[in-house]
Order: sequence, then C-alpha cells, then structure tokens
Amino acid sequence: MAADLIVARPEGLYCAAGDFYIDPWRPVDRAVITHGHSDHARAGHAHYLAHDDSAGVLRARLGADITLQTLPYGEAVEHHGVRISMHPAGHVLGSAQVRLEHGGQVWVASGDYKTEADGTCTPFEPVRCDTFITESTFGLPIYRWPRQPELMADINAWWQANAAQGRPSVLLCYAFGKAQRILHGVDRRIGPIVVHGAVEPLNAVYRAAGVDLPPTLRVTDPGVDAQLLKTALVLAPPSAQGTPWMRRFPGHADAFASGWMQLRGTRRRRGVDRGFVMSDHADWPGLQYAIGATGAERVFVTHGSVAVLVRWLREQGLDAQAFQTEYGDEDEAAAAQAAPDEAPAP
Repeated sequence: MAADLIVARPEGLYCAAGDFYIDPWRPVDRAVITHGHSDHARAGHAHYLAHDDSAGVLRARLGADITLQTLPYGEAVEHHGVRISMHPAGHVLGSAQVRLEHGGQVWVASGDYKTEADGTCTPFEPVRCDTFITESTFGLPIYRWPRQPELMADINAWWQANAAQGRPSVLLCYAFGKAQRILHGVDRRIGPIVVHGAVEPLNAVYRAAGVDLPPTLRVTDPGVDAQLLKTALVLAPPSAQGTPWMRRFPGHADAFASGWMQLRGTRRRRGVDRGFVMSDHADWPGLQYAIGATGAERVFVTHGSVAVLVRWLREQGLDAQAFQTEYGDEDEAAAAQAAPDEAPAP
C-alpha cells in the first residue's frame, strides 16, 4: 500500500514526497499557503507558494520581502515529482484548494472554503480526488446560512432604519473577507460608508484585484463629521468593540456579522443590538455537498466539530479520520491591528 501523500507533523500538514508543508503553523523551508488568514498564513517560512490573488494580502501581512511564488487557478508546477495546482475555494480573495498528484494518488487539501458565491472571490469548484482534507468549523447540522441576497437585504434594512433615526450603524466583522463581502453586497445608496484602519488596506488589495467595492472613508478623512456619521455604515473588526475609537459614533446601533450568530446567546455575549448570520466557511449542507462532489473515498477532517463530521462520514461508508491542526477562527487581535491614524477620539 502506498504511503499517505500528506501526514500530520508538529510543524503542520507535510508532503514527504515533495518535502513541503501546507499551511504550516511553525517555520519551515517550503510552505504552500491556501489563503491569507493568519491561522493559515504565518510568518517565518523561507519560501511561500500561493494563488496569484493572495500575493497582496500575504505581502501586506507577512512582509513585502517574503520569497513568494504564485500560480493562477488550474496551472500546475512540479516539485520533486509532486504535481501541485491551485483550485478555487470560495473562502476569501485568493483562497485555494491545493491539489497534489504523485505516485498514482490525488489528494486535495481544501484549506477553508464556502460553497455559495459572494462576488468577491472566485467561487468554489469541487476537485475530484482520492483523498480530501476538509475543515469542519461549522460541522454541525444546526449551521445553515441564509442565502446571500437575504443576508444583504437584512443588513440594508437595519442600516436604513438606523439612518432614518440619525444613528450610525456600526457593524463588527473580520477585516479580511467579511468586510469586503459586506461592502460589495450592501446598497451603497443608503449613505456614506466608513471603515476602520484595519479594513482599508485590505480593501485596496481587493480593488487592485478588480473586485467592485463602493467608496469608503476613514474617520480621519476631511468632511467626516458628526452630521455625516448619522447616516453612515461603519465597518470595524471585532476587537474595536469597547475601545476609545468607538467614541466617535455617539448613539450608534451595533451589530456583529458571524456564523456564530446562528447560536442563541452568542449575540447577548457579544453585547450588540443585532446579529447577522454570515460566514466565509461552509455550513453543514455546504460541507456535505463539497465532500460528496470530490468523489473521495478517504476524508481527513480538521478544526471545528471534527468528531461529529467524522462520525457522519463514516455512517456514509467513507474512510474518515481527524487531522490535529492549529487552525481556527482568524485571530481577532491580529485582524484588528489599528493603523497609526486610528487614534482615540478626543
């Protein structure tokens, strides 16, 4: 029996035949990166391989001088006899599933993915393989996301109602991925849009990649005053909550956009007025669809509700087991590093 193409090591998921790692969490010589979220793309690797559209985010987050090689979707490179290609994951800009082919085996490491298109990144495409490595962040049957049009209609209605009352609408969301998805989908005619300093550099990366985003302002921009803010939508990372920066929006309504808003009690614990169920990960039906579409007979499950998904897959007759990893929700503190001009309001 042929050796597994990918195994779990203390540094991360390792391809011995090619002598490289996929999304390693400790420094290694060669790292293939599925996307730019901080739990998957870490500093310290000698050489990085990622999708073309991840370049801007990776250089912004890890340093402009990293040694980075990129590929478009579907184009392959060969390293030590292992054929490597990137395929759309639909998670965030530049997110990719990594397909490996060697010795008659085809493995796909999916990184993080979602199956509904959102207009800000190339939609998910199933990749046929023998063995599939899947996340299970929301791997419970209770997690079922609203469709994109319904979600955006709810956000627009909330913003419109607040604007009619002269209240700023502060929406907490991750700076990379969710913020741009909201910007792309909301009705920009309702009012001005203000973003936190952690969000705007990532907006620039999306715009450079050709993603349509509305004009955005920062609180320090000329003309951004109390009157303008009364009808504004304000996007900020979760760690901005409770900081002096929030004093700039007196009387504001606040909301949190996350898949965790599906759970009763989460909104209360976050201490916000509204919760919008929104995730850049697959929900339960999405996981079922994606795994089935690969045709894989072996499935390795990483981070999230691993035991539940493994049990369900075994009930479907698949050879399923867990990989222990250090992946998870993107670290809020890392996502919310304030830019120098995000000083507290006087």
